[in-house]
This record gives sequence, C-alpha cells and structure tokens, in this order.
Amino acid sequence: MTSHLTIVTGSSRGVGAALVEQLLQPGHVVLGLARQHNAALASLAEARGARLTQWAVDLAEPALPAQRLAEWLAAWLPGQVASATLINNAGVVGGPGPLHAAAAADLQRALRVGLEAALLLTSAFLGATDGWPVPRKVLNISSGLGRRAMAGSAAYCAAKAGMDHFSRAVALEQAALPNGARIVSMAPGVIDTDMQAELRGADAARFPERARFAALQANGQLMSPAACASALLARLARADFGDEAVADVRE
Repeated sequence: MTSHLTIVTGSSRGVGAALVEQLLQPGHVVLGLARQHNAALASLAEARGARLTQWAVDLAEPALPAQRLAEWLAAWLPGQVASATLINNAGVVGGPGPLHAAAAADLQRALRVGLEAALLLTSAFLGATDGWPVPRKVLNISSGLGRRAMAGSAAYCAAKAGMDHFSRAVALEQAALPNGARIVSMAPGVIDTDMQAELRGADAARFPERARFAALQANGQLMSPAACASALLARLARADFGDEAVADVRE
C-alpha cells in the first residue's frame, strides 16, 4: 500500500501544527520538524490511524536535520510512495526593532531558520526523491513582508524575500527535468499566531508598525491557523500548483 509523504517544519504550533492536524489521515505519513514534540498531535495520529513522526530539532543549525531528512527519504522505496511533499513553514521574527540595535544572535537565528534551513531541506528533499515516479511538491510558506519592506523586521523581510527568489530559481531548474518537482513560495495572509502576538507586544519606539498589528487583532482581521492551513492545503492540491513560483493564498 502506498503512502502520501509530507514533511512539515515548525510543526509543533501555529500554522505548522494546524497543517499536521489536517494531514493526519489514513494513507498519509507525516514527518514534523520542530524544537519540541506536540503530544496532542501524537494522540490525534493514533486515534485516526495515521502515521506521524516528530523530530525535535533546532533549525538554526540546519545541516544535520537536512542530512537526516535525506537519509529518512532514502529508506523509502518509490513503490511505497504515492506522493512526496515538503512544507517549509518554520520562521522567526528575530526580535522586532531596527537593524542597528539588533542582537547578532537574533539576526543569525532569523536567517538560519527562515532561509538557510528551507534551502538545505529543499536540497535534501529534491536530491533524495530525484527520479521518484510520483508527484513531488515543495510549499514554502513566505510572507507579504518578503515583497513589501517593513521597518523593524529587516531579517525577517530578508529571509522571506530570499525564500521567494530561491523558489523562482529552483522552479526553473525543476521545470527542465523529467517529472520535476513543483515549487511555490506562498504568502499565507495575516494569521493569529505567536508571531503576531510578538509583534503586538513589541516596544513601539523600536517597532513603528506595532499599532497596525494591534489593530488587525482588534478588528478581527486575523485568520485562524486552522483556516490558513486549510487554504494552503487546498492550493497545494490544485492542478495548477507550481504554475507560478511565487503566489499569495488570498489570490
């Protein structure tokens, strides 16, 4: 019996956890990468008869998780797999504030988790599944801030802009291959997550956009993680997924 394989980073909370929850169905194998396990998701997988594996990894040190992913994928035989999908969802703001006042460690973490990890994991995924005669997809969870700059979030903006552009480059590479993977960098909209709470709680003197994010919550304009995950998975399932390498789930 073949299985649909899906790898999700940042899987323990927010949109990542919502994605895993909705993917936990019979016939699906889900691998979650996050700093900690989510016990509720493990219980849900058991109740639904789905297969969930969770790795406790720090994506600020992405080389080892990428190598481990390549080895995990290599253990599967193509005949056991119906499809393979990587969802690069993990990201961190890095501490809202001006670049000149940012801690080097915060900047480094934001870029490593938000961009370097996605790049290395995508490379590992594509290399390990090259030649598999099944649909292969990469969904990079980007942001409107990769396309519109915002004061106080230079590292996050840079990571998401880099994610958009590396997705464009990889899409060109894969389009030239037999059964190349389909890759999309998708902006997910504004979601009610811990990251949003961090932005709303930032020092207004360091983060001039704070009031705007507070207003989004006050006016009920934030999408729930569950609704966002549902929209993302619907786009992932569409026949035209990958026709455009950079997209917005709201369009």
